[in-house]
Amino acid sequence: MQDGNSTAEINTAALTARPAAMSLPIPGLVWAFRIHPDGSAEILPIDKPVDFNQGGLLWLHFNLADGRSLQWLAGAAFDAPPQALALLLSKDTFQQLHATEDAVYGVICDLMRSIDETTEDTGYLRFFMTEQLLLSGRHQALSSVDATRRALEDGHRIDSAASLLETIVENVASTMERIADRVAQSLDAIEEQVLAGDTSDQLLKLGPLRRTCVRLHRQLSGLRVIFHRLEQRNVKDIKPALRLRAGKLAQRLDGLDHNVVEMRERSRLLQEELHLLIEEQGNNSLRVLSVLTALLMPPTLISGLFGMNTKGLPFADNDLGSLWAIVLMLLSSFVAYLAMRRIGIIR
Repeated sequence: MQDGNSTAEINTAALTARPAAMSLPIPGLVWAFRIHPDGSAEILPIDKPVDFNQGGLLWLHFNLADGRSLQWLAGAAFDAPPQALALLLSKDTFQQLHATEDAVYGVICDLMRSIDETTEDTGYLRFFMTEQLLLSGRHQALSSVDATRRALEDGHRIDSAASLLETIVENVASTMERIADRVAQSLDAIEEQVLAGDTSDQLLKLGPLRRTCVRLHRQLSGLRVIFHRLEQRNVKDIKPALRLRAGKLAQRLDGLDHNVVEMRERSRLLQEELHLLIEEQGNNSLRVLSVLTALLMPPTLISGLFGMNTKGLPFADNDLGSLWAIVLMLLSSFVAYLAMRRIGIIR
């Protein structure tokens, strides 16, 4: 495990400060849930104070772009290590996962979302988790935490804090899997066009797909590494409610990353094949141009000869001189054609 290193902007004294009471609505709160012992989720109003003394698991999700939420978190009365809160309040984009006996905290990647769809841009979810509390935050709207929120609203049951975080990670994998499926379908369509010999605009379509594969691999490789490291740790000293099924999560991320790497290589090979086809088409065009030039050179020479203003030109006194000159030009092109056929330039 690696410790977070973006703590320079956070005042350690402020992190350990303890407010007298939490009787006001929490500023910067995006949503709040209380998970009851039976696993059911209750939506809490964000415009009212949150009762921290009531039983169950609390999930508070913050907009970290709101300075008020940063101030509230910095002064909240949570029994959290200073480095955990510092990481929660930082802008660190290095994926990491830390586990102590009483808490799990870190930064994981997610895909941003617009109003109506998931984008391919990367965002980061920061979290701090104890047996009774999950604090999470983001600077931009993220797809997977929103999917988890909708699942809880639809009745999905959670039995522990670790299960809630696992659901978020599973949704991260599912979101990236949907993006990967779209990329695979697009690669299939491009491959069909390439095999049919159609290279028009295929490189323009292939470039963004390859970039998407590179981005997904970068995100997945970092995510799977932190769960592999957690799997290799001795988790017996971690409380049962905080024990993540790191092996299962890492296995799914490994499979997804393997598929993304295959698509990345496939897109690279398609790009190389397209370059070869385009180069071959260019060579064919140059070959046709060369043949046309060779066919037109003798007639050009003859027409230039008859265009000279000198005495003794052939057919100068013949009434059919122009016709004979045209016949000579055509005959010269025919001879050039036969010569190129003979040496194999024209097949």
